[in-house]
Amino acid sequence: MGGGASLGAGSGAFVTETFEHDGGRQVTVYVPPDPPEAIVFAGDRQVISPWGGDLVATDVPPTIVVGVHRPVDEMLRLQEYSPGFDPERFAAHETFLVRDVRRRTETRFGVALPSERTAMFGVSASGLLALAMGLRPPHVFCAVFCASPGAGYQPPAAMPARLPAYVHRRRHAGAVLPRNATLWATAIRDAGGDVVMNERDGSHGDVFWHLASIRGSGGPAIPGSGV
Repeated sequence: MGGGASLGAGSGAFVTETFEHDGGRQVTVYVPPDPPEAIVFAGDRQVISPWGGDLVATDVPPTIVVGVHRPVDEMLRLQEYSPGFDPERFAAHETFLVRDVRRRTETRFGVALPSERTAMFGVSASGLLALAMGLRPPHVFCAVFCASPGAGYQPPAAMPARLPAYVHRRRHAGAVLPRNATLWATAIRDAGGDVVMNERDGSHGDVFWHLASIRGSGGPAIPGSGV
């Protein structure tokens, strides 16, 4: 059982817990100061979940952010986040996220929100994880927020319809990652999904992604939540 760290009055708190998965994997949860009305899961916790506290300053409803820590080894990270590299490892991480982490979040924090109020967020390689999770049954995540998706996973031939997605694209004509963002946005839109493509100047890194996460609150809504 992990401990919690308060961000100050009215700002919520972070709670970290270690699971048995893969020899011990931590998950950090941002708990908003008010009862959550939406929940966002994410990989790359070391980058993403600290941004949860910034949502308090926006006009979105209270949102709990669940960040799964990534492996130290970059190759293992890619294998967990992209279905094509190591299907077995990807499937194990998928089960850990969808079953174990989601159930523990529900029981510990009393957040039994329906899929209509549940989204997946990711940046770079974890942006691919977000896209993959949005496409795969049992369709736990009703919306995807993805910034600078990597090139290790391409849109499948059979795309589910009606997947809302917010795709954040770094402006850099001819570069692989911006092209992949456009590829995904087009594929989701062609399948009948609701897509917002946002493009800004910036480098492939934390500052740009942080901005994307906050500005992403203006992307496609999680139905019924306002997010």
